[in-house]
Amino acid sequence: MNTRYVRDMRGYGPNRPDPKWPCGARVVVQFVVNYEEGGENSILHGDAASEAFLSEIVGAAPWPGKRHWNMESIYEYGARVGFWRLHRMFTQAEIPVTVYGVATALARSPDQVAAMKDAGWEVASHGLKWIDYRDHAEEDERRDLLEAIRLHAEVVGERPRGLYLGRTSAWSVRIAAAEGGFDWISDTYDDELPYWLDHDGHGNAIPPQLVIPYTLDANDMRFATPQGFNSGDQFFAYLKDSFDTLYREGGEGRAGMMNIGLHCRLVGRPGRAEALRRFIDYAKSHDGVWLARRADIAAHWRAMHPYQAPSLRPSRMDKASFVAKFGGVFEHSPWIAERAFELELGPAHDSAGGLHNALARMFRSASEEERLGVLTAHPDLAGKLAEAKRLTAESTSEQASAGLDALTDTERKTFTDLNAAYVEKFGFPFIIAVKGRTKDEILAAFRTRINNDRSEEFATACEQVERIALLRLRGILPS
Repeated sequence: MNTRYVRDMRGYGPNRPDPKWPCGARVVVQFVVNYEEGGENSILHGDAASEAFLSEIVGAAPWPGKRHWNMESIYEYGARVGFWRLHRMFTQAEIPVTVYGVATALARSPDQVAAMKDAGWEVASHGLKWIDYRDHAEEDERRDLLEAIRLHAEVVGERPRGLYLGRTSAWSVRIAAAEGGFDWISDTYDDELPYWLDHDGHGNAIPPQLVIPYTLDANDMRFATPQGFNSGDQFFAYLKDSFDTLYREGGEGRAGMMNIGLHCRLVGRPGRAEALRRFIDYAKSHDGVWLARRADIAAHWRAMHPYQAPSLRPSRMDKASFVAKFGGVFEHSPWIAERAFELELGPAHDSAGGLHNALARMFRSASEEERLGVLTAHPDLAGKLAEAKRLTAESTSEQASAGLDALTDTERKTFTDLNAAYVEKFGFPFIIAVKGRTKDEILAAFRTRINNDRSEEFATACEQVERIALLRLRGILPS
């Protein structure tokens, strides 16, 4: 039984799009302030234990059934002091910010919400509570998301248009996309540009979702994790190096996006805040930098790179359609496509190179007799089948591209004689990927290879069969 692999290991590949950032910016820099204080695990919030994540208490463990006074106080610092330090820093620098706001935390911080709105910050959703959803039932998580949207709208004045849950389950992204009201979600770390997610393996009822990937590296959370940042200097150096790389690449035609994740209770401390201020000044000192909210990035991407459904996805085809479409890629050998269909195909195989790899695997793993059958299925170059116009459409086009359909009588006799000698020696026709080659180049290869021994020529012919298949796939699928 065939399987389908839902993870996308290809992404944009080598052909990433030009983001076309406003004013030709080399890089977009986006600051996120995670507002979680008051939404963390606490028995006061109906949770089974205290919070143990992202605080000054490295290695903290939950206290089942008990309040953790120190942990609560650290989170309270973020609301009472850290938030306001960050608010002053960003508003004075006139930098727009996206807030990941936990709905219950926002409800407990009305002054901070008002300050966010007055500053023109985007207030996105960070879920209902700042808790781990990995062990939640799917329906329970869906119910919490809907309640988060309802409470957010009640507290902020409008529903959230963006979402980053953070401590997700395997179905968090699917649930959010199915809800249908988010312009963007950020619960991925798999790219440096926005992209459209169309939910491989999750059914067609979920609309395509714009994803703006987030980051855990350029993130002050590493002040609270082992092998993280020990000082503000380390934080600044890492942000600067990240920015410099993206800025340089942007100047080379590969404009990108830099995410910076912040937490009020972490970078809001004086000894760390100065490093953030230094980086803000550094980024602003460069031309060609777009400082934006995630909402702005989403609007730009929708306008410049709207969702376009691929016309052909091998990994989503049924077997009959798959074999009908790709059964002729290896000449008259549909069994290769039939076997490839049973592989663990996924999004990475929806390109010419990806599908070629799957088909070639089946060819390479076949018996020598089966591979010989593929070789003998190929026509002679400029042979009797071509003269009688009985070649496949692919072979007809390929031979015509090299001018083999317009030979002089002398050239035709030369090919005929070489074909006969070659088949007599090796037991299969001379095979070469003719696309991009001239008649003279093909003849030169013919005369050279006819002197090989059989094992060497069998291997060469198989390589050429694979090359022909790749060229044919490039005419069908994106590269």
